[in-house]
Amino acid sequence: MKALVCRGHGDLSMLAFTDVPQPAIERPGDVCIALQAAALNHLDLLTLRGLPGLSLEFPHILGADGAGIVDAVAPDVRGVQPGDRVMFNPGISCYACEMCDAGEHSLCTRYQLLGEHLPGTLAEYIVLPQQNVLRIPEPPDPHPPISWEEAAAFSLATITAWRMMVTRARVQAGEVVLIWGIGGGVSSAVLAVAKLHDAFVIATSSSDEKLAVARERGADVTLNHNDVDVPKEVRKVTDKRGADIVVDNVGEATWERSVKALAKRGRLVTCGGTTGPMVVTDVRRLFWNQYDILGSTMGNAAEYREIVRRLGLGELRPPVDSTFALEDGVQAFERLRDGKQMGKIVVRVGQ
Repeated sequence: MKALVCRGHGDLSMLAFTDVPQPAIERPGDVCIALQAAALNHLDLLTLRGLPGLSLEFPHILGADGAGIVDAVAPDVRGVQPGDRVMFNPGISCYACEMCDAGEHSLCTRYQLLGEHLPGTLAEYIVLPQQNVLRIPEPPDPHPPISWEEAAAFSLATITAWRMMVTRARVQAGEVVLIWGIGGGVSSAVLAVAKLHDAFVIATSSSDEKLAVARERGADVTLNHNDVDVPKEVRKVTDKRGADIVVDNVGEATWERSVKALAKRGRLVTCGGTTGPMVVTDVRRLFWNQYDILGSTMGNAAEYREIVRRLGLGELRPPVDSTFALEDGVQAFERLRDGKQMGKIVVRVGQ
């Protein structure tokens, strides 16, 4: 089968569009999917460059997100059948450990992500556990059907955003939410989840064009973080109170400003550190103002079912930035690398 792979760790020159062996059903519960579309995440760039402790066999298929048509199933599979249009949770758990039994699948000791630890979605076929696969819902009128591009763009960013905002930060109506770096898939999904819960959203970017789009998508206040002192502006907007929730996936470059922007008893929630993992926190500010610092990774099966249900209601349609053919996947990675996207970059796999 055709796939976009990395031949080793490095820059985009290590990517190749090539033939690789097609996966087969080998275990009970396996579902083979003929992929129709996949979507990129910043994780793909990190995996390509190389992550500490990550050991891969090359060539390695990148891509965590995707959607397609069920091609075949193991004899014991009951939830889906050949011909179904499906989407899937990119986080693969063992479904047998203590954490999985407790419903905390993203805390499984054997937890792995498609495209990072396992072969990914930038290929014609993939085999997944039936627990990860759901039928693509059909929204009620007047909402249009969910396209392959939307289904592919949905899962990783939205489950990450839902767990961050709803499960971990417990967002409430009327609360002030500060989102750093609006434009990527997770930040765009956080904006959608926050507005779904009637929060007041302040979004930042270094791009005035992205900020204009963020306002169109519901952001109440937008700030160019290259031009203004973000914590000072947040306090000005909130009558000196600060933000109830700060969503910071940037890490080293923004962490101290995130803490300074928090209201008393505010919650800082993070699922990444794209500018670096080592952050500095003034512990006096932390205990005096009784902040919560919250880590978050992906989500569990129940959260995935809930966001897919919300997709079916027309509430969480993912923004698609652009679409590329699989053979032109390097161009998709170039757009991701350059940070030009406002939403998800999708790669069409099927015809």
